[in-house]
Amino acid sequence: METSMKHTTTSKPFFDKADMEAALAAAQDAPEFDAENPPTDAAGWKDAVVSHSLPELREKLAMRRRGPGHAPRKEPTTIRFDPEVLSALRATGRGWQKRVNDVMKEWVARHVEA
Repeated sequence: METSMKHTTTSKPFFDKADMEAALAAAQDAPEFDAENPPTDAAGWKDAVVSHSLPELREKLAMRRRGPGHAPRKEPTTIRFDPEVLSALRATGRGWQKRVNDVMKEWVARHVEA
């Protein structure tokens, strides 16, 4: 014996049809420019990325950032610093990891024989 469950809504819709129609009519009368949400045009969408899955999106975005002739990617790693050293590095602001990398490149160039 098959039993089927009837789908029932447990709560009323927030807006009824009249409220939705009134909101749409009011939106059409709204000013055309909103500083926080400016209107878009075809030029604003020319570099848009469309994908159907997160892996596909990641692949497309990775391809957009790097092209032929670019330097190799940096390798992620784990390094341990004393808390006061790490705090001082972070206090220098954005780009602190790049600055640490630049200092290490300079040190390697002076101290490691090729």
